[in-house]
Parts: sequence; structure tokens; C-alpha cells
Amino acid sequence: MSALPRAHELGVIGCHVCGLVCRDTGVQGAACPRCGSALHRRMPGSRARTWALLIAAFILYIPANFLPIMRTVSLGDVDDNTILTGVVELWVKGSPDLAIIVFTASIVVPMMKFLVMVTLLLSVHRGTNWARTQRAKLYRLVEFIGYWSMLDVFVVSLLTALVQFGFFSEVEPLPGVVYFGLTVILTMLAAMSFDQRMIWDCKDEDD
Repeated sequence: MSALPRAHELGVIGCHVCGLVCRDTGVQGAACPRCGSALHRRMPGSRARTWALLIAAFILYIPANFLPIMRTVSLGDVDDNTILTGVVELWVKGSPDLAIIVFTASIVVPMMKFLVMVTLLLSVHRGTNWARTQRAKLYRLVEFIGYWSMLDVFVVSLLTALVQFGFFSEVEPLPGVVYFGLTVILTMLAAMSFDQRMIWDCKDEDD
């Protein structure tokens, strides 16, 4: 199957900020007429910046899992819970729905984002034309779930509010929440810094 025309062959360029398709004038430093952002065929330093942010996020994700994320006090018992022990605590306390939300938002989603972003970066580095459409969809999925990545932090806030309803006598956020929040922010920045147009750059243009 012959390859579809590329943007540079059609004389157009897409703005990486607002998505507007603009006429490529070839002028260095040209700006998008809609949002004013500089137009680039590819975002400068995208791969290096994405790798740096992703590695930093993974480093912070380690203490986010091993440091206590919340403290619960119930009937005189004080428990400092990590993410996983917090999931167990929620389940035992009769909140399986919250336990599932915390597990999904804190374990499943971050690990999936790490795996997807590493796959995208490695495939871009190799310049392969393997499953480009599927990889583009994976990137859009990472972008979408990024907006829900702070659910774990919100749950801790929700648990604090539950004190008023007598489910727990006291709930207190601990340093693990900070590390997890930083991990989420860095993974979101990594996804934003990745220029998805690089997916379509390959050594072999034939599918």
C-alpha cells in the first residue's frame, strides 16, 4: 500500500499547541495565526525532554509506593498505610469501591503510562513504521487518562472528609501523597513534551 502524502509534501504544518493546520511558509520562527505559538515540524528536543521527565517520574514513583500515603486512626489504632496497604485497609473497612479506585489510579494507570511512553520513545528512536496507527491511539489514550491520574490524591482528600460521617475517627495525608502527586505531574509533562508527529517518521515509508 502506498504511503499517504506527508504534511511537508502538501506544504502545510500543524501547530503542536492548538492543532491548527497552517500553510508552511518556510520562514524560521513563524507563528501560528490562531494561538501565536512557534511552528515547528517537530518540537525541538522532544525525545530528550520526554525521557528526562519520564525517568524522573519513575524515580519519584518508587518512594511514592514505599512511603506512607495516609494515616488512619480508628478506635485508638493508628495505621500508616502505603498505597497497597491503603487499598487493603479500604477493602477491610468496607469501602471496596474506593479500594478499586485507588488501586487503579495508583498502580494500574501509572504503570500503563510508563510502559506506553517507553514503547513510544523506543519505537521513535528506532524509526520503525510498526503499528503507527495503533501507537498514535496509545498516545491519545495516555493523554486522556492523564486527566484522571490525580484520583488517588482526591481519594485521600475524600477520606479526610469521611471523618464527618464516622467511617474513620481520623485520616491524615502523609509524604507518600506528595511523591505520588509529583509523579503524576511529571508523567503528564512527559506526555505533553512528546511530539506525536514523530510516530509517523520512519526509515521505510512503505506500509
